[in-house]
Amino acid sequence: MQKKSIPASSFWIIIVAGFVTGMGNGSVFGAALMCWMGRAGFEDWGGVGAGSYIPSTFNGFMSTCMFVFGFAFTLMLALALKRHDTIENGVRA
Repeated sequence: MQKKSIPASSFWIIIVAGFVTGMGNGSVFGAALMCWMGRAGFEDWGGVGAGSYIPSTFNGFMSTCMFVFGFAFTLMLALALKRHDTIENGVRA
C-alpha cells in the first residue's frame, strides 16, 4: 500500500482553511480600503441579492477582494504543503 501525499490526504482542509483565512484577510483589506476611499467611486452600494457580487458596486468590490484573497491563500497553502511533502518524503518533484 502506497502512502498518500500530504496535499492529497488534506485536500478539503486546504480548500476550507485557505478560503477561510484568505477571505478573512480579504475582508479586512476591503474594509480598510473602503474606509480610505469612501463611496467616491461607487454609485450603488450593491447590498441586495446578486448586486453584492458585482465588482463595480461598493459591497461587490469588497466581496471580490475576499474571493481573490481566499483563492490566493488556498494556492499558497497547497504549494506549501506540496513543498513540505517533497522535503519530508524525499521525493523530487
